[in-house]
Amino acid sequence: MKQDASNSGISIIKSSGERVKFSLEKLRTSLSRSGAEKEVVNRIVDVVRDELYQGISTKEIYNRAFALLKKEKRYYASKYKLKKAIYELGPTGFPFENFIAALLKYSGYETKVGQILQGICVPHEIDVVAHKNTDTTIVECKFHSEEGRNCNVKVPLYIASRFKDVKKHWDSKPHKTSLNQGWVVTNTRFTKDALQYGNCIGLYLLSWDYPKNDGLKDRIDRLGLYPITVSTLLTKREKQFLLTRDVVLCRDLIGDVFYLDHLGISEVRKTKILNEIKQLCHHDE
Repeated sequence: MKQDASNSGISIIKSSGERVKFSLEKLRTSLSRSGAEKEVVNRIVDVVRDELYQGISTKEIYNRAFALLKKEKRYYASKYKLKKAIYELGPTGFPFENFIAALLKYSGYETKVGQILQGICVPHEIDVVAHKNTDTTIVECKFHSEEGRNCNVKVPLYIASRFKDVKKHWDSKPHKTSLNQGWVVTNTRFTKDALQYGNCIGLYLLSWDYPKNDGLKDRIDRLGLYPITVSTLLTKREKQFLLTRDVVLCRDLIGDVFYLDHLGISEVRKTKILNEIKQLCHHDE
């Protein structure tokens, strides 16, 4: 009988350098999120567990699981690599801002990216300004292109002061909407102090896995709004080409193959890419 690695004291090293105990359940959960059947998940867990050794990196575990999922179905692997795909929106934060604007748009907001809003003291460049009904929300995006870098308390402190300055000016002028909320969105995580301060001051905080069951990963899966960087078929160069033209969502390529035509790829490859994307985006046409 195989020894359960989750109870065998195997330590793994995270991207931050922290050493933690390996959790079989965490691996199983992350694989299940790919949409793979239970039987497939169990099979991959067995293979990965048998290959573990003391001090293995989370990156090595991820790469092995990703390769095994890719052999099963490409779109499983695409969903599994979501976290890494968000990092690949870098190195600048601009594609991430576009991506967050798109997430909000599909949640019923009207959005504008890179707007200058006047404060009582100084003007501020706001990453995303979002309108819904009679409310306006300003969103600041904190993108990290390296794993292990979290948002500390300085980020909500800084954003809260900017929001206060903009709101004072906004409230002093007639507007069709009320400016009543400031958001801080990051592709990594918030430190404990950052969460405590942000919640205390009244900011809305959104990170990879916060709020619980409504973090970035949950919203992306729920809405089927995957960034083009999840594709296992597009090359790095092709992804960069699309990102520089503000194409950040896989679904932007469905029904509009102009950009795929522009890439000069073969019809066979184009069909494969579109099939992968349609499966990812719950698109059944």
